[in-house]
Amino acid sequence: MTLAATLRIRGPTQPWRRCGAALVRPDAQHEVDARDSTVLIAFIEAESDLGATLCNEIRGDIAAVNPHRVASWRETLRERPSQASVMHWLNDYLLQRRRAVALDPRVQRVVTHVKNRLASGDSLSLKSLAAVAGMSAGRFMHLFTQSLGVPVRPYIRWLRLQLAACELMDGATASMAAHRAGFSDAAHMTRTFRHMLGTTPSDLAMRKRLATGVSVEAREPRVGRSQFVQDTIPQPR
Repeated sequence: MTLAATLRIRGPTQPWRRCGAALVRPDAQHEVDARDSTVLIAFIEAESDLGATLCNEIRGDIAAVNPHRVASWRETLRERPSQASVMHWLNDYLLQRRRAVALDPRVQRVVTHVKNRLASGDSLSLKSLAAVAGMSAGRFMHLFTQSLGVPVRPYIRWLRLQLAACELMDGATASMAAHRAGFSDAAHMTRTFRHMLGTTPSDLAMRKRLATGVSVEAREPRVGRSQFVQDTIPQPR
């Protein structure tokens, strides 16, 4: 979301669309053009109640947010979002809309397993995750995709990207962020950033001095942890 004016956003085979804010599905490749604008980026966990609610509002991979809704969000967040204004926005606008999701306990077990081992070097192969769920690989893959709306491999890739972005905003080097997020190396992380976000980890790290990160730990355990990053987005490459 831009905190003023509009941005342009598109998928790999789509024309540019102009809006004040957009919802993007997990792991959906997209490009944002918000030249010289201040942008708020929110990473919402796909398996959370809020993530499921927001995903239901997306037709395709990208959905523009209604302008009246954007105006209300901006009024709450103000020009320079703070911890207090982000919490106000989260509680009054986003969490109020969520619906309870009964995630299959086998999928929940795998989600917890993956998050605890992203940077450990442990195997996150389909076979090993199916064993954690106590299912065959085929049945597990179907259940996971049905439950979260995204297959397991893209889900893990999105978790790594999200974690790496937050590490970079916290001041980590590209090599440190790649290691902590479980990428094989900084080059692999850079390729993923370019493919998914149209920018590079170095671009994000260089703009840290322009950015403010606010981590939000929601009260309800099923809502999950979301990362909000305020930044100035350059011309896309």
